[in-house]
Amino acid sequence: MAGDRPKERKGEDIKGFLADLLPDLIKLLAKYEAVELEDVELYAKKLILEFLPAVPVPVAPPAPPAPAKPTELMPESFEPPIITYPGRVEEVKIGATRSEGGSRGRTYVIGGETNPPYYIFEKPPPHRPIISMDVFEHELIETKKIGLPKAVKMHVKDVIHDPGEWARRNVDKFKADMVVVHLLSMDPLMEDKEPKEALKTVEEVLQAVDVPVVVGGCGDPVKDAEAFKLASDMFSGERLIMSSVTLDMADKGILDETAKAIAQHGHIALAFTPIDLNMARELNRKLYGHVPRDSIIMDLTSAALGYGTEYSYTIMERARLAALMGDKELQHPIMACSANTWAAREAWMKEAEMGEIWGPRELRGPIYEAVCAIVYLLAGADWLMVEHPAVTRTLRDLIDALMKKGASKPEDIADWVSRKLG
Repeated sequence: MAGDRPKERKGEDIKGFLADLLPDLIKLLAKYEAVELEDVELYAKKLILEFLPAVPVPVAPPAPPAPAKPTELMPESFEPPIITYPGRVEEVKIGATRSEGGSRGRTYVIGGETNPPYYIFEKPPPHRPIISMDVFEHELIETKKIGLPKAVKMHVKDVIHDPGEWARRNVDKFKADMVVVHLLSMDPLMEDKEPKEALKTVEEVLQAVDVPVVVGGCGDPVKDAEAFKLASDMFSGERLIMSSVTLDMADKGILDETAKAIAQHGHIALAFTPIDLNMARELNRKLYGHVPRDSIIMDLTSAALGYGTEYSYTIMERARLAALMGDKELQHPIMACSANTWAAREAWMKEAEMGEIWGPRELRGPIYEAVCAIVYLLAGADWLMVEHPAVTRTLRDLIDALMKKGASKPEDIADWVSRKLG
């Protein structure tokens, strides 16, 4: 009857009941993971409730205090990577005093490097790079057979007619270390002047200044070889530089006798090759049979900005690194000619022709040359052949700074990003 208390079951009845119920209950739990019973009443004489212990909830540790704001940089030591190189560049002495058989009041030594250019942290350069400036034959300028850029001519126009005065101005006013006398009048395509006649200009310059002098040829191998042999004898003992001996002379069979004359009278050979280290090695090998190693300087070719400066830089850098690594055929000082920059139209053309953005050539030209000269200096040039006096002044200031090991104060340059010019 509904609502009546259910009849108590015996033990066997309960076991049978559970045996019937449990399989179904297990199936339901396997399928649904939980079973909710509704309208169920439990009758028990004794009810035992068992509570499992609760899992404690972890308590987060207290947040660490915020770090203090730093007030200074963390001190850290630094040791520069000092490297010892197996090779060494030859030292070349330029010029000779009276006691040494010449007549110069000043002499210079270049080369001698045992590490890459301006690795001051290893060691400073053994000798200061030197700067030369040019003198040309006045008749070629007056007849306009050669053109002197206006930005350069304006500084020497009153002495162009006198090579001695021109050389004196280069030395006394513009502070050039040497003077280069270019004998372009010997060129068969210009005046085809005899070397003996052209060398009178060199003699005039030697009497006007007491610095070392460079005898510059005209580019014709036959005329240059003749001039160098004659100059070697005429100015024996002065230790001049003959610019330049080339592989073209070797091709014509006149290099050996020219090299012998240069060495016999104690002069120096400037060995010119066109941006090719294999050709530089070849020319130097040909000279070794006659010219002492300490009387050879290399001209690896200096290209103007925008016309191959990066090639010139690379070839100079490769030559110097090869020398330091032991390549004896390249262990010679390097000459770089920033004066070649003036062959580029960007250096000398008028602003009206180039465009307003280029600015006046009186400023553009010197800046153009200065950029090239600095590039060559950093590539390892020991001697820079310069045209414009402002470039000479700029280079002297830069060389002064580069040669001063440890003189710079970090605190003075730490704010270089925000530094204002002027």
